[in-house]
Amino acid sequence: MLSKRIRAAAALLAAGMLLQIGQAAPGHAADGLISRDKPATASSVEDATLTADKAVDGGTTTRWASAEGADPQWISVDLGGSATISRVRLSWEVAYAKAYRVQVSADGTSWTTLYSTSAGDGGVDDLTVSGSGRYVRVYGTARATPYGYSLWELEVYGEGGGNGNGSFVVAAAGDIAGTCRAADGTACAHERTARLVESINPVYVLTMGDNQYDDGRLSEYRSFYATTWGRFKNKTRPTPGNHEYYDPAGGAAGYKAYFGSVATPDGKTYYSFDHGNWHFVALDSEQSMSAGSAQVTWLKNDLARNTRKCIAAYWHHPLFNSGSKGYNPVSLPAWRALHAAGADLILTGHDHVYERFRPQDPDGKATPAGPLAVTAGLGGADTYTFEHEVHPNSLVRLTNLHGVLKLTLTDTAFSGQLVQDDGRIRDTIPATACH
Repeated sequence: MLSKRIRAAAALLAAGMLLQIGQAAPGHAADGLISRDKPATASSVEDATLTADKAVDGGTTTRWASAEGADPQWISVDLGGSATISRVRLSWEVAYAKAYRVQVSADGTSWTTLYSTSAGDGGVDDLTVSGSGRYVRVYGTARATPYGYSLWELEVYGEGGGNGNGSFVVAAAGDIAGTCRAADGTACAHERTARLVESINPVYVLTMGDNQYDDGRLSEYRSFYATTWGRFKNKTRPTPGNHEYYDPAGGAAGYKAYFGSVATPDGKTYYSFDHGNWHFVALDSEQSMSAGSAQVTWLKNDLARNTRKCIAAYWHHPLFNSGSKGYNPVSLPAWRALHAAGADLILTGHDHVYERFRPQDPDGKATPAGPLAVTAGLGGADTYTFEHEVHPNSLVRLTNLHGVLKLTLTDTAFSGQLVQDDGRIRDTIPATACH
């Protein structure tokens, strides 16, 4: 059965390539492809090799596939900014949709349908549409096969989206949700920071652990985190902290259940992903980071395969810290691997303060060749104080506030701002070139 499916898929792919050469949606010759390598998310994946990003990578041998046997399913692409959309081209694998809708949204929440059909026949659907928005979604409601839904490519054409230097925005924070809810309004700190994230409207949201207090149980995630930061779960790329590992159901059990496959590709709690000219590495500092550990071995191999110019890594426990936690060497081997690979930016949480360092090497020596490190444990948990001797490379130290780190990343550099939950800018990271 599997070999027949592979042969059929190859035939459809070949047909799709011929259609691409021989056909085009009329009247849009000047419109460009604006979805290539943009962030993509999906309702589910069949396995860790068939993720949503594979449908926007331009490859003819990679694809997204949903979980099998369930409706509805969807895949969405973030164009990086508002765009005028004139054409959507879908290259289906054997597992195609009989009924589906193509939708557009300004915010990733409220959707407008641009096209719908209940008579899909697979192959390539080259659709002329008219609409505007930042997000485009293909929403499947009826499968044509017993499998799931699978696309070799989702291509969106038009004008606008992300700008020409590859610039995009990421929001980041750690130590987030206590036992209050969105319904509590501005009395709830993580509701205030969630509203701030929504106003920033980043491409990705990075969490640096301790996402849900006190034990990271699934019931806690559903009761508290889901009501606030869960509103942008589809663009969140999380890491766990020590509180996730307090879960009585097992280490990080609630975290894994809540975030699903996006947090545990290949069954691991560490992973990487690319966007534009950036390579992002999400690590788990509750798992061994010793020099010979599985995680650091994976990290070195991952960095050796990387082809992007700029590298950002994030996890929970900081190496350097002037706050209540102090220096913690648990991540030193990871620092060494990242420094050797020319990493540019390291983000952590754990200490509920903000601290920014000048670029330094793993031994704490200031050097332009080192990564710039920021601790930003201000997502909503009660804040801490600075109790340890100030590290020589510590440039900015702030506490008694909640907020998020807003990072603007381009193909060759990055800059940032610490934005307090009342909208004030409390620190500015100057434009810094990637190594």
